[in-house]
Amino acid sequence: MENKQQSDQSNVKVDREELLQSILNASVDEIMIIDKEYIVIDANNVVKNKAGVQPSQLTGRRCYEALYNLNKPCGAPSWECPLTGVLESRSAVTVSHTVNLGEKNQHLMIHGYPLLDSDGNIISMMEIKRDVSVEREQEAQLLNRKNQIAALHRIASAVADLRDLDTILKIGLDNVMELVESEMGGILLVNEKTRTLQYGVMRGLSPHHARELKMKIGEGIIGRVAQSGEPVVIGDVSKDPRTFRPDLVREDGMQGFASVPLRVAGKIIGVIIVSSKKANHFDEVDIELLLSIGDYIGTAIEQIHLYESLAEAGQKYQALLKHALTAQEQERKRIAREIHDETSQAITSLTLNLQALAGTAEQRQLGDAEFRQMLNKVLSYAVYAGNEIVKLMKELRPTLLDELGMQSAIHRYAKDHLQARGINLNTEFAGADRRFPQEVEVTLFRVAQGIIGNVLEHSEAKNAWVKLECDDMQCTMQISDDGKGFDPSLPPSIAANGRGAGQMIMKERIDFVGGVYQIDSAPGKGTSVTVSVPIPRGETHETN
Repeated sequence: MENKQQSDQSNVKVDREELLQSILNASVDEIMIIDKEYIVIDANNVVKNKAGVQPSQLTGRRCYEALYNLNKPCGAPSWECPLTGVLESRSAVTVSHTVNLGEKNQHLMIHGYPLLDSDGNIISMMEIKRDVSVEREQEAQLLNRKNQIAALHRIASAVADLRDLDTILKIGLDNVMELVESEMGGILLVNEKTRTLQYGVMRGLSPHHARELKMKIGEGIIGRVAQSGEPVVIGDVSKDPRTFRPDLVREDGMQGFASVPLRVAGKIIGVIIVSSKKANHFDEVDIELLLSIGDYIGTAIEQIHLYESLAEAGQKYQALLKHALTAQEQERKRIAREIHDETSQAITSLTLNLQALAGTAEQRQLGDAEFRQMLNKVLSYAVYAGNEIVKLMKELRPTLLDELGMQSAIHRYAKDHLQARGINLNTEFAGADRRFPQEVEVTLFRVAQGIIGNVLEHSEAKNAWVKLECDDMQCTMQISDDGKGFDPSLPPSIAANGRGAGQMIMKERIDFVGGVYQIDSAPGKGTSVTVSVPIPRGETHETN
């Protein structure tokens, strides 16, 4: 009987070991169990497949010898070994490392965890190596998009109401050079009569450029950009044989070079150039940003011509700006959709798998308590990440605005943000429970977001009121609070990074759709913001 019990216990032990190995092999990350002497106790199939060795060649050997042919634990110039930190701190350690793979980089996140006995002593360690290259790339793309949108806002805000060509060119070029960290730059305009390019404005270039550099369309690098409409980026323009006046290029010490066309309605009206005294200073990201800014500057230039020649210039300019806002909303929607279809789905899948693993481990008492606690902790991180992704998607493009309309979207946003901060919310809606033109709904919702954000950040209010009334002619929204108020006659303070420009941007949004924006406030007497947006005639609306 005793021998049978020992045999059963042995089978249970074997089954648990096999189950633990199955769990390790289910992961897409590289996982190793390593003792205090850096000797590999076990590893999952991902490690073995990437190492290209049999289990017998890996287990029983020191990890840095078996995997990297080193004679000591990993360190500079590769990654710092997290297991060394685990032994020193007796706690989890995470390090990151970037591997250059030629045309692209691989980003690794390496986690080390102590595995303790009942007395709290380290008996072994677990290393998890995860490839986060996709996540880093998505973060970089999202950040790049956000930076581009912010830059376009700055340019649009700077040139929106200007009527002087020289001022527009100067402001546009100054912003361009700041954004791409250029030392020299200029904007050349096309002379339709002579079909030549001439400097309208320049920075950092010698006076000879303005006097002597006049070229025909198609001549030199810049002339070809004006002819073809294709942007160029050159590592060292001083060595490029296509250069029109190499003597002027050498005189100014130009090396890194980029040029994009200025377009209006498909027509090329000029060229933007930027240059640096450092070779290979510009890249494709700079070109993309320059193209977007070039569209704004080109639009502003055309605005002047329209005002000079057409009585309806104001209406056409409004249409162009509305198109820009619509494009921005479409971009927000696209980014939100991509996050939902890719990142959110991946995190959801990860969460469900971790939940299943944690449940199985708890039900079958797999591993020790520390291991199960660790699984639950990782699960909580995944849940948190999923929630943050959902918040981000809602900020980019609230689904309620698309599915239920403006009234429900504004009410839900105000409730979720104000009440969560302890601010009592009072709402009143009349005639808003139907669908309106997209420009009306998006404008009022985005403005509501901005006003509510100001209430949360500045007002110190205890109560807030949101009132929205719509008829066949217009929608009027009023958002008030009983906070500390301010003096609206004072000019807003705008930092170099754009912080503080929210009020100006909200007013411009309303101006773009022909609406009215009014602020009533005084120190100690709260703030009330009233917005009225006209409803275009002939639009049909649906009742929800």
